Amino acid sequence: MVIMTMTSSPAFLPVLERIAEEIERTPGRGRPADYIPALAACDPRSFGMAVAELDGTVYGVGDWRQPFSTQSITKVFTLALDLGREGDELWEHVGREPSGNPFNSLVQLEYENGIPRNPFINAGALVVTDRLQTRTGDAAGELLAFLRAESGNAALDFDKGVAASESQHGDRNAALAHFMASYGNIDNEVPVLLDQYFRQCSVAASCADLALAATFLARHGIRADGSRLLTRSQAKQVNAVMLTCGTYDAAGDFAYRVGLPGKSGVGGGIIAVVPGRCAICVWSPGLDERGNSVAGVAALDRFTTLTGLSVF
Repeated sequence: MVIMTMTSSPAFLPVLERIAEEIERTPGRGRPADYIPALAACDPRSFGMAVAELDGTVYGVGDWRQPFSTQSITKVFTLALDLGREGDELWEHVGREPSGNPFNSLVQLEYENGIPRNPFINAGALVVTDRLQTRTGDAAGELLAFLRAESGNAALDFDKGVAASESQHGDRNAALAHFMASYGNIDNEVPVLLDQYFRQCSVAASCADLALAATFLARHGIRADGSRLLTRSQAKQVNAVMLTCGTYDAAGDFAYRVGLPGKSGVGGGIIAVVPGRCAICVWSPGLDERGNSVAGVAALDRFTTLTGLSVF
């Protein structure tokens, strides 16, 4: 794996530098997630952005080497890990439609018999983690091993403080899990599932780590070592669900502004994929009212505008 420094001059680097300068001049950056106490103290003006190309070359600007709490970004990787194991059977337990409701909403589950709308709202992610747990015996450990391998960073780990903070404030997720269990859509004991889920969301990683880890989706399912995790069709499925559901109930606006498959997390990170070309990760912890990074969305908007790269 090649790690390029800021002294090198790959094609995207001038674009990233321009974006960083523009973001620095932007006054409003949103507010960090305050319902997870461990995230509330983050500086909303922090900013990092990295691009990873198909051969593992990675470069970035700003705080692109600073680890942050990945949160819901990890849902992409658990989805891929489970989809690669069980294939289309997964879609019998979780849908592929935008929810139109907040990511932790209980409302639709009762109307739809315990089947979550998509794998990126909390209910859907709990189902995916549950199914990966059944197949591996350690869903969070499987995720961490994957992220370490794809990023080339063996030091990646869970943040125990963040996991504990989420567990202490996890009543809504517990309610979602118990409700779906009542419909037979959860296999494991709910406390076991919640422990796996909170550990999964607590992974700390940098923009460089996550851009590299997401590059298998730009390579149509091929991992960094050349092995295949997903079929080309399955990689297309994951990218499609990212585009339509990856930024909570702001997915339409994100598709309109950015035009790439993307997945955000309330830690302030967003990953995005340019199929056949590269993967991107941007981080700035100030969020808008829908839980997406204000500076992160703006940076990706500028990236696709300046480069002309889009799926449209």
